[in-house]
Amino acid sequence: MIKRQFVQSIIAGMALCFSVAAVAADESIIVQSTTSTANSGLYDAILPQFTEKTGIQVNVVAVGTGQAIKNAMNGDGDVLFVHAKPSEEKFVAEGYGVERFDVMYNDFIIVGPADDPAGVAGSHDAVASLKKIAESQSAFASRGDNSGTHKKEVALWKAAAIDPTADSGKWYRETGSGMGATLNAGVGMGAYVLTDRATWISFKNKGDYNILVEGSDALFNQYGIMLVNPEKHPNVNAEAGQTFIDWILSEEGQNAIAAYQLDGQQLFFPNAK
Repeated sequence: MIKRQFVQSIIAGMALCFSVAAVAADESIIVQSTTSTANSGLYDAILPQFTEKTGIQVNVVAVGTGQAIKNAMNGDGDVLFVHAKPSEEKFVAEGYGVERFDVMYNDFIIVGPADDPAGVAGSHDAVASLKKIAESQSAFASRGDNSGTHKKEVALWKAAAIDPTADSGKWYRETGSGMGATLNAGVGMGAYVLTDRATWISFKNKGDYNILVEGSDALFNQYGIMLVNPEKHPNVNAEAGQTFIDWILSEEGQNAIAAYQLDGQQLFFPNAK
């Protein structure tokens, strides 16, 4: 009798262990993310490594940075992973995020057609190049969607003391779309486009387009990550979300980011501290 009870207790314990393992395997988080990390293929490369190690499934909602921040403010996610540092710092300062961390960087570039009507090819001055584009009224395709890329574009126009929206629908064309769609539209209309380099490298419909402006400090593109504040939104899966953040910032996660390449080119450069 005693032996049978002992065996039954062992079986019950094993069942409990399997149950816990099953819960861990089924655990998931939602990452509100900018589009460039998804469209470039980075997540496809690194997330399976994280899931294999932790059993946590990562579900990515890839939208413009502005929309991703709004979604996270509404509690529709556990982690925010975007690229508009002032907006990210405001997100944390207002109590929507716990703490912001640098993750990686690359840069923005201005691409355009081979005939380069504004004559900006080879420039390393993004602001001066935008002035030339505006003065020549050469077509420029903007995302116009409050994304991280659009926020950068707006800041560059401001530095150039130009309000391109005054010519909206003329030489300045706002697509209201993501980066890939805006690049497609830009190529179709022969317009200049500001894009992140990772999306450009992975973009397949380049036609006769080339990188015309690059290398400016003003085109630096920093990515940050933060946990959505569980005190603001109790539904946040804080433990699993923090596990993901810790992995991204770890040597293993940073090496995974650095290892991701397309056509022999590294797309993101880790710089977590």
